[in-house]
Amino acid sequence: MPTSSRFATTLSVTLLTATIFLAYPARAESLAESQFPSSAKPLTADTIVVSATRFEQSAFDLPIAIGSVNQTQLQNSQLQINLSESLVRIPGIVAQNRQNYAQDLQISSRGFGARSTFGVRGLRLYSDGIPATMPDGQGQVSHFDIGSAARIEVMRGPFSSLYGNSSGGVISLFTENGAPGTAISPGVIFGSYGTQRVSTKISGDAGTLNYVADIASFRTDGYRDHSAAQRDTLNSKFKWKLDADSKLTLVVNAVDMPNADDPLGLTRAQFEADSKQAGTNALLYNTRKNVAQQQLGIAYERKVGAGDTAHLMVYRGQRDTTQFQSIPSTAQAPATHPGGVIDLVRGYWGVDAHWTHRGELADMPLTATVGINYDNLDEARKGFRNFLGAPATPSAIGIMGALRRNEDNRIFNFDQYAQLQWEPSEHWLLLAGLRNSQVKVKSHDKYIVAGNGDDSGSTDFSATTPVLGLTWRANPALNVYASYGQGFETPTMNELSYRPDGTTGLNLALKPAKSDHFEIGTKMLLGQGTRLNAAVFFIETRNEIVTASNTGGRATFQNVDGTHRKGFELSLESDLENNFAVAGSYTFLNASYSEDFRSCRIAGCTLATSVTIPADNRMPGIPATSIYGEISWRHPASGFASALEMRHVGRMYVNDENSDAADAYTIGNLRLGFEQKTLGWKLKEFLRIDNLSDKKYAGSVIVNEGNARYFEPAPGRNWLAGVSAAYSF
Repeated sequence: MPTSSRFATTLSVTLLTATIFLAYPARAESLAESQFPSSAKPLTADTIVVSATRFEQSAFDLPIAIGSVNQTQLQNSQLQINLSESLVRIPGIVAQNRQNYAQDLQISSRGFGARSTFGVRGLRLYSDGIPATMPDGQGQVSHFDIGSAARIEVMRGPFSSLYGNSSGGVISLFTENGAPGTAISPGVIFGSYGTQRVSTKISGDAGTLNYVADIASFRTDGYRDHSAAQRDTLNSKFKWKLDADSKLTLVVNAVDMPNADDPLGLTRAQFEADSKQAGTNALLYNTRKNVAQQQLGIAYERKVGAGDTAHLMVYRGQRDTTQFQSIPSTAQAPATHPGGVIDLVRGYWGVDAHWTHRGELADMPLTATVGINYDNLDEARKGFRNFLGAPATPSAIGIMGALRRNEDNRIFNFDQYAQLQWEPSEHWLLLAGLRNSQVKVKSHDKYIVAGNGDDSGSTDFSATTPVLGLTWRANPALNVYASYGQGFETPTMNELSYRPDGTTGLNLALKPAKSDHFEIGTKMLLGQGTRLNAAVFFIETRNEIVTASNTGGRATFQNVDGTHRKGFELSLESDLENNFAVAGSYTFLNASYSEDFRSCRIAGCTLATSVTIPADNRMPGIPATSIYGEISWRHPASGFASALEMRHVGRMYVNDENSDAADAYTIGNLRLGFEQKTLGWKLKEFLRIDNLSDKKYAGSVIVNEGNARYFEPAPGRNWLAGVSAAYSF
């Protein structure tokens, strides 16, 4: 079926579903109750979320595609290391575990972020309100502590733009609060490929002080050769109730990753021959990365009068990264080459202040928020050769050699935003917002030698992004909504760092991408046991930032005239009789180019050596379909729980030419859990088996890799087992 026909079909399905419910408004709830009788465990009306409006609100009422993963889903029978473990539940989100801790996860929202070669981009990331996305739009998730998380909220669509630059979506992690008294919770998890995680959490509530602190140590030998990693993390949150109207929250976290081997990608032939092998030159150059990060944030909230609340948040942190790449020594001979070792010291800080007023307009509820936001990044970026001696005959390889790049970069943003929510009647809710963003980039070059001149430079970007959404409460069991918004995505510092033509200096020709987002959707409650959400969206992007070349672990970027994304998302949760439950999500996404354009496949190529990418080619790294489903059963009397999971990911092109693709795959996973309570202790054990059929597949791809080393293999059948205890006093 043609893409346009499939999209029209999904749109029709969404509208038809709403029409059926509207045709029988009086019977909607009774019909649902007959299918899911009251003996089934009831679901709440919907999840309470914060990230959509900056105050607690039912997601069911909002004209926004937003989902939440709760603490049980995040932690039970999970390794609690990667967001990919649980984000598969959220439609529209693709979170690929690359089996490569030197390169972070690949996370995209409705196709935004799929091209990323370093960190996470295209999404805004927050941990307890502290940005994990820098002013340039590049983010990291290595310090996200799942072991102490209460929930993760995921917002897609137009209203993501209310968080500013790089808003294809928003992912917010919220640390749990301590329960009254004190609780200590040690745990250990171990599994295939030498995987182990040891953790200890202490939490409590002493009246005016609520606290939680979690320390975890993770080790793995890795599924592939040369993919071992270790990571130690600390996450802590302290909340003081200063008086009846104010509270203060302190968040401190740190991550230390002293070594993460990088196995690199594989060619098609290498992947077919031996998917566990390391990529070409990974062993020779000992490709690897180390990271150390520390940060803290302080948030103060005070009620002012009956309907006003003031909120102030400040944060500061530092992230040090050293990465060894596989760039051949001979390629580093020219004075203009920045070397094969990247050394970054990033100091960052910021402040967010906003005021929320709750009152009435025309005697109907009104909530308004206005705020300002400033984020600053100071980056010391150096480059070194990855060898000693002469380029043609190095005496040692895979170690830090001579300095080849030295610059100080500063990036900051200053934003102002406003958001309004009004309910003109019991059947309608209007949500509108506006954000004005300015992003400035300045680079001071300190490596000036013969053949390599002063490459200092600066640029700035700005945009004003409006959003508007409307919810119609057709009946207590059905909401229908529509929304529109504009997005704004600047090039990151990593994307600005290199020019496609191979000359030195920042790629200041890059422009920010701007997009228009349209969405309609429904949110339904089927009796006491089932919740169903569906959304159709269409996105047009101008000046899309795409890969120009990608060789030796180094990528350059360019703008193209435009892209469009058409998609359908569906999510379902249902608690059934006899302690059974089902959950699932479905995503269809067609992301393709609107116009022909030319692209390089080697560094320093010219128009004559570039290739033509035709219009309607699919954007790489984005599967057309993603499906997740699970059926679970629990036995409350014995504390036993089990679940069978299914995940399907469609075919995914690896380059703009669409000349090769990672094949579609379907895998099944099994999890078993046990729980006992005795003498003040709560004990939990679990066993998890992933990829039950031992399927061979590529879990992720390196988009437009210049040496055709696109494929990052996923492991075959593997297992995890764990035990944890909690004692309260």
